[in-house]
Amino acid sequence: MNNLTELPLDVIIQSKKLSVYFQPIIENNGHLIFGYEALIRGPINSSLHSPIALFETARQQGRLVELELLCRELSIIQFKQFNLPGKLFLNASPETLFQPNFRSGRTLDLLKKIGLDPARVVIELTEHSPLENYEAVRDALKHYKEMGFEIAMDDLGSGYSGLRMWYELRPDYVKIDRHFMCDIDSDKVKQQFVTSIKNIALELNCRVIAEGIETENEYRFIEKMGLQFCQGYYIGRPALLPLRRIPEGLFSNKIVVKPSASGVIIISELLQYVNAINQSTTVEYCANIFNQYPALESIPVIEENRSIGLLRRNSLTNLLFAQYGCELSGKKSIATLVDNHVLVLEGSLSIEQASVLISGQIGKQKTLEFIITHNGEYQGVGSVIDLLKEITHLQINNARYANPLTLLPGNVPISKELDKRLQLSNSFVICYIDLDNFKPYNDHYGYEKGDQIILGLANILRQVITHSEDFIGHIGGDDFIMILSTNNWHTQCVKILDCFSEWVRHRYTPEHQVMGGITGEDRAGKLQSYPLLTLSIGCVNLPPPICNSHHDVAVLASYAKSMAKKIRGNALFVYDSQHTINSRQEKVS
Repeated sequence: MNNLTELPLDVIIQSKKLSVYFQPIIENNGHLIFGYEALIRGPINSSLHSPIALFETARQQGRLVELELLCRELSIIQFKQFNLPGKLFLNASPETLFQPNFRSGRTLDLLKKIGLDPARVVIELTEHSPLENYEAVRDALKHYKEMGFEIAMDDLGSGYSGLRMWYELRPDYVKIDRHFMCDIDSDKVKQQFVTSIKNIALELNCRVIAEGIETENEYRFIEKMGLQFCQGYYIGRPALLPLRRIPEGLFSNKIVVKPSASGVIIISELLQYVNAINQSTTVEYCANIFNQYPALESIPVIEENRSIGLLRRNSLTNLLFAQYGCELSGKKSIATLVDNHVLVLEGSLSIEQASVLISGQIGKQKTLEFIITHNGEYQGVGSVIDLLKEITHLQINNARYANPLTLLPGNVPISKELDKRLQLSNSFVICYIDLDNFKPYNDHYGYEKGDQIILGLANILRQVITHSEDFIGHIGGDDFIMILSTNNWHTQCVKILDCFSEWVRHRYTPEHQVMGGITGEDRAGKLQSYPLLTLSIGCVNLPPPICNSHHDVAVLASYAKSMAKKIRGNALFVYDSQHTINSRQEKVS
């Protein structure tokens, strides 16, 4: 049974029924995406879906130039719409330069229209027949270079792409044919060929791209050889939704989690990038991906870079293992197989916040993966196992240095946090919080009630200060530290004072509430009246670079706190050191 749809080339060109796939080219030194090669496919389920059949038909019908210019137009538009980084490699047949309907300058006009710099475009010569007129091609390429384009030569060492063509055309890049990359790590002869190509390229001031890298061993070897760039299935397959970052797992099997600027580990630091698909992707295409990556258990599904869900390996396996599963379902889309009940988390969440959300869902979903987004747009996936490892590490570390009553970070992590912020040279505000008249309350109501006051204050701080870049510490006793990075730090401090003022009244007996305080002995043993507990907050605005270490910060913070304590009632004192000192004090009732 033939499921192919016969679409004439004329219909395909007129209706622009072509798909642009992008395959990344990476720079080996920095493991960064250097650019993308644009690859064209005809309509799915059409006899002209294959680029070989598509371009051969166009050649036979004398429409090769027309087709190539359309492909170039669609590739440029898609590249710009996706806002992809690096360079765009556009395939071109040298023979189109000789055809009478070739019009020079059309590509440059399109680039100017959509606002893409020609310096970011590489014209990649793909040769399917012997090249005889080198002089004409040289002139055409000279014209392209004068317009700002770079030139690449494809498939060096295969078919008609030989040393003569390289010598005559002098491209900026040369791609070594995939034949020389296959098993290069174990083939001494191929290693000698590639070493020679590398040495010639060095003499010609030409950069080398290793094409067809499909295994880790091949990648490791060409990286060790010092080849500048590479491309292949190991890095990323051609995809309608292009790979935007290189999976770190390609270069290291270990996931390294780095703390954010505040020392708080956030969800985005657990991110593993997996190239996403859309719902129109075929079952057959996804099956090939799972076959290529045996460790991959699911593929993210997105539409317009918004998460839809996950396509799980087992759902595809069950379908394909059914009788005639491959024949009946291979060309169908995966839309009905997508698991839409997947937890989606913003990357800015702290791992503690994410842990709470995942704990509430894990029984319902029984999944080991979640999707990570930034402002709602897909970024990658995260593993529950990795999250649990970090939570465990965090709990052990926190327990070692935490205040035993509030479990907030103690003096050691506070000092480290301050030194880290100073080293980054970012502005921040340090707030020193102290309870007023705490000792008389503690003496009168007892240590248990006193501990409840300290715990209550700690909870208020946690409720108000929720941003992942902010830090709360407990020096000891009734002294707390906050390190704030957000612009609304002043509002947060006022809110803390208001919340505490309302909450603390109910920690007294009705009699003491009416009296507005308690009576107790001072340090000299004399009877004295003490008002209800209040808070003093001394803040220091620290633009870089004011202090050299946490010791310097401590001096300023202590001064600000002492000034705040001179103000009766709930008070906020701000020490603003922008070359001049602008001190402000506020009494907050």
